[in-house]
Amino acid sequence: MTTLSPNLTQPAPGTPSRWKVLSWQLLGLALILAAWWLVTDVLKLYPGYVFPGPRAVWTEISYGLWGTGPQDGKLLGAIAGSLRRVLVGYVAAVLLGGVVGLLMGAWLPLRATVGAYLTGLQSVPSIAFVPFAILFFGLNERAVLFVVILEGFIPVALAVSGALLNVPPTLRIAGRTLGARGPALTWRVLLPASVPNLLTGLRTAWSFAWRALVGGELLIAGAKSLGEQLEVGRNTANVALVLATILIIGVIGGLFDALLRTVEARVRRDYGLEVAQ
Repeated sequence: MTTLSPNLTQPAPGTPSRWKVLSWQLLGLALILAAWWLVTDVLKLYPGYVFPGPRAVWTEISYGLWGTGPQDGKLLGAIAGSLRRVLVGYVAAVLLGGVVGLLMGAWLPLRATVGAYLTGLQSVPSIAFVPFAILFFGLNERAVLFVVILEGFIPVALAVSGALLNVPPTLRIAGRTLGARGPALTWRVLLPASVPNLLTGLRTAWSFAWRALVGGELLIAGAKSLGEQLEVGRNTANVALVLATILIIGVIGGLFDALLRTVEARVRRDYGLEVAQ
């Protein structure tokens, strides 16, 4: 009697292909833009200075990215400044969170105390830490980096600790049987087995850090940042600039998240946790 084994290189029946999902997303974007254009430019339900249409927002984006006038090109500088801050804060958060997560995963008293505190802090919105950061560091870039590092550090530490604890007991037993103990067991067995869950934590930390960055940048006067562009749009009643900046923030955050998702999916396939599509 012949046993048919499932083909792990093929997706499960009914799973949409990657291109089909992309076509759905593009169709949804087209519908949103069409509805936006209909409400603002055709029906004119709101004045342009209250709710501008897609053309006005695109004009602000084009001027801000590749304009040549004295006031143009500022969005490009703002993007560069914000990316520099978030990358510095994110790397620091990953390093610090990784160390604390390893210690919590290896030592129960630390996990029961610090882990519980971090879980509680994670429920606090990042904007709530901004006043403390300003009072402690002053109204400067260090206050923003503090909020970014804090918001990225917490999910990384919890993800590392949780990933180590969720390693199947059989792998722990196998590692000890082969002679791995203490730090060797962690580095050679537990951490490699935890990589898929760790990547999920890194992606969550990125989204937290990116949101915290923009909220903190609203309070830095004169710095080149996307938060400053939002503040300029508010002060000048330029709703088109505000919407353009919001769109850019969303696109950048989405692109980085998509990159991390791609890496995560590749690792999960390599670990046999997902099938190729």
